[in-house]
Amino acid sequence: MFQLYQTSAYLRHQKGKFITNFSHSFIRILFVNKMISLKNKVSVITGGCSGIGKAIATKFAAAGSQVHILDKNVDNALFLVNEIADTGGKVEIHQCDVSIQKDVIKVMQKISVLHPIDILVNNAGIAHVGNLENTSEENMDLLYSVNIKGVYNCMYAAIGEIVKNGGGVILNMASVASSIGISDRFAYSMTKGAVLTMTYSVAKDYVDKGIRCNCISPARIHTPFVEGFIKKNYPGKEKEMFEALSATQPIGRMGEPEEVASLALFLCSDEASFITGTDYPLDGGFLKLHG
Repeated sequence: MFQLYQTSAYLRHQKGKFITNFSHSFIRILFVNKMISLKNKVSVITGGCSGIGKAIATKFAAAGSQVHILDKNVDNALFLVNEIADTGGKVEIHQCDVSIQKDVIKVMQKISVLHPIDILVNNAGIAHVGNLENTSEENMDLLYSVNIKGVYNCMYAAIGEIVKNGGGVILNMASVASSIGISDRFAYSMTKGAVLTMTYSVAKDYVDKGIRCNCISPARIHTPFVEGFIKKNYPGKEKEMFEALSATQPIGRMGEPEEVASLALFLCSDEASFITGTDYPLDGGFLKLHG
């Protein structure tokens, strides 16, 4: 937990007495040695078997949450289960395509029968590179089905159970592309803009039901997807392109999945109980520091 302190003290030596006297004031952010806890919380994380989702699942499990992962691709599921179990965490993985509503509802019902859902993290998503002219109808439909309908399906399937449980947290993964124009991201930007506005709508409609809904908008994060994209599109120039993409962030590097997971942990914890209806750019200065 972080605490913010503003200190203005004064040191003076007078008649043998030692009295504090600092003529300057400053703000100090201290890390209090208290781990953020999700103990006794049940979390559902989509797209949790790799990249950002895996980092979130791992961090939530380490914080004491019973984690349920929904993922279409479960090839490395056993490895992930063992990795989390080795650190004392609890995780269960459900193979599920978030674009198919009946399958999502079935899995959510299965989970909620065992224990009420406290936290939903909508992380599953796919990318697409292209402007309007080279975005086919098939491309558009696919991105819509996962990035928009998938988020809708999961919130739709879980919201009733979260309300019944007296409230909880929904965290959606948006993008810096939700808020600004980025070249060759026509369909992707459209879907992430929808995630941002769905976040605002759910936060507004359910604030009196004890549900907090926020989103994180990452810039470029160093994930297996990024590495695969560079390898596929720039063979033989991987190092050069990685450095070029990293340099597009004013801070000079890509973010790491664990950094997104740290913010997710805070936003889904009781420490963030006064936060709802808010988008958090995690972008190395991308939105505000260009120019």
